[in-house]
Amino acid sequence: MLISEFARKAGLPVDTIRFYIAKGLLKPDRALKGGSNPYQLFKPEDVTAARMIKLQQKLGYTLGEILALNEEYRAGEHSSERTIEVIQLQIERLQHRKEAMDAALAFLLGKLDWIRSGKPGPAPRLEDYER
Repeated sequence: MLISEFARKAGLPVDTIRFYIAKGLLKPDRALKGGSNPYQLFKPEDVTAARMIKLQQKLGYTLGEILALNEEYRAGEHSSERTIEVIQLQIERLQHRKEAMDAALAFLLGKLDWIRSGKPGPAPRLEDYER
């Protein structure tokens, strides 16, 4: 399939698909048609790959991490142990981010309450909400 159909099936903008290709995250086949710019042809499994990239981004992985993990997978270097290691590391990272977000949210709620109550006393400080 060509890039426009692929983008529709993957649920991503064409520019995002082109960005993923430029970063090496997607590797479509090239057709001889199209003059000096050969068409990029995508297979149904590329749709799955694009959806996985999107999911990995939602899970907090950087594009560099996604590329490295996908290259490991393609090279057959992944194992259950490696998958567990990668998932555990990401859970820890997300937990730290959640704690930081919880602190920021508590600070903002405290600041809002402080303002609404007429700013009595000193303003709330973010460091008082961080662990």
